[in-house]
Amino acid sequence: QVQLVESGGGLVQPGGSLRLSCAVSGNIFSINSLGWYRQAPGKERELVAAISRDGWRNYADSVKGRFTISRDNAKNTVYLQMNSLKPGDTAVYYCNTYPSIGDFWGQGTQVTVSS
Repeated sequence: QVQLVESGGGLVQPGGSLRLSCAVSGNIFSINSLGWYRQAPGKERELVAAISRDGWRNYADSVKGRFTISRDNAKNTVYLQMNSLKPGDTAVYYCNTYPSIGDFWGQGTQVTVSS
């Protein structure tokens, strides 16, 4: 089994930055790729960014050039650096494997972009 715990969300003004962290524990050796996902009110959950163990990255078009996903394999942690935040980025952010596995969804961390 794998546990993923997100942190780092909060309230930020448009144009601001936040860094999300996801601590991974459990049977981590079974994981190659990890992803950050988000779900805004009234919308379906969507992939924001993904990263493989050897550094391959993939981003949603809406965040390219603003968000950066990274991972520290020694710390079993994946990060999402979010810059130039917009109100449209407001959502609950989750980490999971990529592709996602239903059993691994956690509580997520709320990101609110508002003036």
